[in-house]
Amino acid sequence: MSISEEIKRRKTFAIISHPDAGKTTLTEKFLLYGGAIQTAGAVKSNKIKKSATSDFMEIEKQRGISVATSVMSFEYQNTLINLLDTPGHKDFAEDTYRTLTAVDSVILVVDCVKGVEMQTEKLMEVCRMRNMPVIVFINKMDRDGKDPFDLLDELEQKLFIKVRPLSWPIGGGKLFKGVYNIFERRLNLFRASSTKVEEEFVSIKDINDSVLNKQIGDRDADKLREDIELIDGVYETFDENKYKSGEIAPVFFGSGVNNFGVRELLETFIQIAPSPRGRNTNNRVVMPTEEKLTGFVFKIHANIDPNHRSRIAFLRVCSGKFERNKFYYHTRLKKELRFSNPVTFMASDKNIVDDAYPGDVIGMNDTGNFKIGDTLTEGENMVFKGIPSFSPEIFKELVNTNPMKTKQLEKGIQQLTEEGVAQLFTVHTTQAKIVGTVGDLQFEVIQYRLLHEYGASCQFKPLQYYKACWVTSENQLKLNEFIRTKSNYIAFDKEEQPVFLASSEWILRLTQQDYPEIQFHLTSEFNKDEVVAG
Repeated sequence: MSISEEIKRRKTFAIISHPDAGKTTLTEKFLLYGGAIQTAGAVKSNKIKKSATSDFMEIEKQRGISVATSVMSFEYQNTLINLLDTPGHKDFAEDTYRTLTAVDSVILVVDCVKGVEMQTEKLMEVCRMRNMPVIVFINKMDRDGKDPFDLLDELEQKLFIKVRPLSWPIGGGKLFKGVYNIFERRLNLFRASSTKVEEEFVSIKDINDSVLNKQIGDRDADKLREDIELIDGVYETFDENKYKSGEIAPVFFGSGVNNFGVRELLETFIQIAPSPRGRNTNNRVVMPTEEKLTGFVFKIHANIDPNHRSRIAFLRVCSGKFERNKFYYHTRLKKELRFSNPVTFMASDKNIVDDAYPGDVIGMNDTGNFKIGDTLTEGENMVFKGIPSFSPEIFKELVNTNPMKTKQLEKGIQQLTEEGVAQLFTVHTTQAKIVGTVGDLQFEVIQYRLLHEYGASCQFKPLQYYKACWVTSENQLKLNEFIRTKSNYIAFDKEEQPVFLASSEWILRLTQQDYPEIQFHLTSEFNKDEVVAG
């Protein structure tokens, strides 16, 4: 198969939502349809003893939440699907934002009981910035929730995007009978089955056909006809080009846990979702059809296999063909690297691959060569743009509670902060280690993983800092003087770059006025970064 054919049959997307809307459950059902698993697991369940495939970390199984993006590749109807299941919890939003840089489209899951929630709005904001094609899946229709039309209005008002239903629920809650597929013009009647694929299809070319009445009863049939008429009158017809440019979002209804409406979503998705697209770099736009390989690292995961101290860098292939054992140019380190065991994923299960094409996400064993945002090419010097880094909001000091395990703690905190969920600063004067994150839950996860993956126990002591600002200056003497005079508030990050820890907004402003030669940056990527306004 040629490169262009390989590109055409690939779809790379992320599933995003507010916590508990049902992302991971939906991921499981996709894998079930794709034949990647035989029995679907559950995130939280008393009856199903299998945990979700994508929640492979021990802490995820215990809490019933996703704390890291997992990557799964499977085939469905001759389409190779790369699916990225993201954490919904706001404390891990960084991971989700970065994942959005590596996909071509998004499925947004909304809970029909709660409607559009805060985190959903934030995630959608990121999608709109990137003009990302979005499909909305309204989940949990087997529970008593909001009216479907009210939900559509809510989507339009809160997410600022036009919607168009492509499937429609018949009844809701306990009276839920199935889904009418508007796109395919057929009726799907279901029996609840949470782990296996079981369903009946009834093809209905004409909605006025009496077959509909026989299947769902007169009342529901009349209601469905009214609803479809209203949809056709109110919402504009579905236009694939408008969907691909991020102007209109198709909407599907169903229940992930009971397999209602998931097939319609998957089948329509492989028909309309975009294949891999061009990506911006600091020099030019890279098109997927180019012969030479380019790709970027959007995620690093330490200890994906707890038995081996392995670090895996996740690479999104943007153009060309990635080949095993071939040398590629690392643009930041300015050196050639060879990868003998690249892998594709099924959550924590890995398979070695010989080649990969644009759209694929592959894992490479990392011995410390990679950082998030690194670019691989066949010699061209470029950096892919748009991979966000963040300024921490919560700061805590790392306290070692077992001096016998100091070495393990050092190594563990180094590796875990390189994943990008937290930042590590070493205080200039005392050598104390400060961890900065966006949310509190990250500290719990770090503490848990340090203990269970590295055998190092620790505690975190809260610190009152307002911002961490990276400091640079064209005048090296002035910078050295600043570091000396402010030594109690200076820390160094992992790259040995100086960081000013401001205790309040007022202190930061005052310091900026006192030292006009010093530039203060909110992220560690100065070249892509705005200086904090003084």
